Amino acid sequence: MTDLGALDYIWMGALAVFQGPELFTFFGLSISVTLAMVSFGLILGIVVGATPGLGGVIAMAISLPILISVFGFNSDALLPVMGFLIGVMKGSTVGGAVPAILFNTPGTPDAFMTTLDGYPMARSGKAQKALKVSHFSSASGDTFSDLVLIVCAPFLAILVEAYLDLPEKTALIILSLSFIAAVVGGSPAKGLLSCGLGLLAVFIGTGEDFYPRLSFGTDALSDGIPITSAVIGILVLGAIFTELETLWHQSRRTGTIETIKDEGDQRLRWKDIRRILPFVARSSVIGTCIGALPGIGSTLAATIGYATGQRFYNKRKAPEDPEFGEGAPEGIASTEAANSSVSGANLIPVLSLGIPGNTAAVFLILAAESIGGFNPGPAVFKFSADLNPELVIVFGLFTTMIIANILNWTVGGVFMRSLGVLSRIPKQLLLPVVFLLTLASLYVQETAMSAIWFAFGFGVLGYFMRRFGISPLPFVIAFVLGGRLEETARQAFSATGGDPFFLLKSPIAAVFILAAVAIVFVSIRSPKVSGK
Repeated sequence: MTDLGALDYIWMGALAVFQGPELFTFFGLSISVTLAMVSFGLILGIVVGATPGLGGVIAMAISLPILISVFGFNSDALLPVMGFLIGVMKGSTVGGAVPAILFNTPGTPDAFMTTLDGYPMARSGKAQKALKVSHFSSASGDTFSDLVLIVCAPFLAILVEAYLDLPEKTALIILSLSFIAAVVGGSPAKGLLSCGLGLLAVFIGTGEDFYPRLSFGTDALSDGIPITSAVIGILVLGAIFTELETLWHQSRRTGTIETIKDEGDQRLRWKDIRRILPFVARSSVIGTCIGALPGIGSTLAATIGYATGQRFYNKRKAPEDPEFGEGAPEGIASTEAANSSVSGANLIPVLSLGIPGNTAAVFLILAAESIGGFNPGPAVFKFSADLNPELVIVFGLFTTMIIANILNWTVGGVFMRSLGVLSRIPKQLLLPVVFLLTLASLYVQETAMSAIWFAFGFGVLGYFMRRFGISPLPFVIAFVLGGRLEETARQAFSATGGDPFFLLKSPIAAVFILAAVAIVFVSIRSPKVSGK
């Protein structure tokens, strides 16, 4: 048999998508199940992403068992199920900017950075333009990331894994936390305080010694604090409480509640695209590089993309241009391009090493393991004389990602911007609905009243943090990365034979630790200009 080359596998992967089992015909054109599932997943992702408190991860968690029960456990189910999950992942990333821009209520940690400039633009009557900037930047970053994935998947993740062992990964997480605490939060001291509170919260009731820590002997704390309760509480409920108080003060002061209407030119013109394009390109590279690192995630990418964009913006901005955090379109572009470009790159470690890069990627691996016939890892990319069906699946997945991007640029953009009509609904009516939807979606995922009480408590904490000018973002990132930090540090300590200086024995890890110390030291000595 003639050796099958890359072009042969690309063609077979595309055919598996377009010529798979037919769902229906449209003007005589056969529409396969996979195409329909990708389209439906993208639209659903935009909707759940635009709903504060939901998000793509919850939709994927609810959908996966339903999809498997519908399609079964045969190999024909792989592309429809995984295509649907990819559509949800991409759609929710784009849709997540909607509540951040319109209501100042980020549904995900990485969308918090979008609120810094998106919400001021909405308040100044440019909500539609902010949504268009967000969509262009998000779709651009996602497309760039997918191209890198398709070209570099067999090589980039293996290269990263070769140079980052357990000590290096531990040091990288410490560097990430230090960078975020120093850059975000109004001041380094406030950022470190927020980060410290996040680490304190995540270590409650957890650990590897089978004895709950910091639980005060209560059953509610002995199992730890659910991550969704903490994140949704401090980000979404905290923002809702703050906005409700602002509306109350407006009503007491003027007797009316301020309503915001779109004003001026809402179109995204070529001069606007040229202005934000360097920020989109820079953040796309940052997000792709971070996405290739297993377990780091889009929140760090959004933060670094925003901070890097702010530094370049301050060097070149005209006196009349708004500052970052006051309604600069470049701030939205920097954030959205960075967090969207993570989604494609996160599949690099998934497909090459079988390691999930983020929570959404976990469900892709769960789908592959549940259905069978596809085992992500280095063997997937083996070209041989005999047909490698797993490689066909990989190129089929690449095809679904390209289809999702095309839909995102066309139908997805129109659908997302149509949600801007929500900005016309009075906030005093909309915010209570958002509050109830948030609690309902949280209960659907956790199915325990304790999760609701945790979320409410963290919402109060988020409210007070905002009132004292402390950014909740370092708290959230510390809470998300804290468990991984402890697990990686324990493994590194054990692997080095109990060496207490394992972080300094590796040159790369030592450089990361020194960089973390330097970032905190320099930021304390420098004047602070950052989003609150």
